Amino acid sequence: MFTVIFGRPGCPFCVRAKDVADQLKADRDDFDYRYVDIQAEGITKADLEKTVGKPVHTVPQIFVDETHVGGFTEFEAYAKEHLGLYAA
Repeated sequence: MFTVIFGRPGCPFCVRAKDVADQLKADRDDFDYRYVDIQAEGITKADLEKTVGKPVHTVPQIFVDETHVGGFTEFEAYAKEHLGLYAA
């Protein structure tokens, strides 16, 4: 399972998304991710909207196995439901 997180510097939800991804990577052998700094990569909001396929108002924008799951809140919920995040 491969996740891509599109984020930007100074974004607290981007940091939280990376923290969740780091935890999943530590807990699971089948999980890896890539963080894409949209400012460093020169990716515009319009570019991100083309990738997502709909208007984008916030970052992070997160894809799991090339499927858009949404922002941090949606990613965390997905990880809890499908990947055992925070499971005891």
